Amino acid sequence: MRADRENTAAPEPAPRTTWEALTEAVRETGGYPTRAQAEHLTRLVLTALGSHLTGDERVALAQSLPPEAGHLIASQIPLPHPLTAREFVDSVSTQIPDSTPATARWDVSSVLTAVSTTIGPDLTDQVLSQLPRGYALLFGRAELAAAMA
Repeated sequence: MRADRENTAAPEPAPRTTWEALTEAVRETGGYPTRAQAEHLTRLVLTALGSHLTGDERVALAQSLPPEAGHLIASQIPLPHPLTAREFVDSVSTQIPDSTPATARWDVSSVLTAVSTTIGPDLTDQVLSQLPRGYALLFGRAELAAAMA
C-alpha cells in the first residue's frame, strides 16, 4: 500500500472480476463437476443474500462483483429482518433438488467463500456487520466470540 493512501476513509474496492472467474472460483471451492452447477448455485445464493443487505454495504458489494452478480444482489427487495445463518441455509436448500442441511451448508459456504475472496477482507467485514451472528463461517471465516468482562 502506498504511504499517501494509508488511513483513507474508505478501502479501495478489489479489482472487479468476471462472472466466469467468480463461478470458476465457486466450482473449485465447492468441488463441483461443472461450471453450470456452480453458476446455478451462485445465482441462488447471491439472490438470497441480496435480500439481506441494505445501504452502503449492499451497493459496495454489488459494485465489487461482476455485473451479473451485482445485479442479483441489487435487484432484491431487502427483508425487514435478515434470517439467521441457519434459516438462510435452509431457505436456499428449498431451491436445490435433493438437498440436505449439510449439502446446502456446503453449497452456500462455497459461494460465499468465493465471494469473500473476490471482494476482500474489508468489504467482507462490512457485509458481515449487517448480518446476524453465524454468517462468518459461511463466508469461510472463524467467528470469534467477544470476550466476557
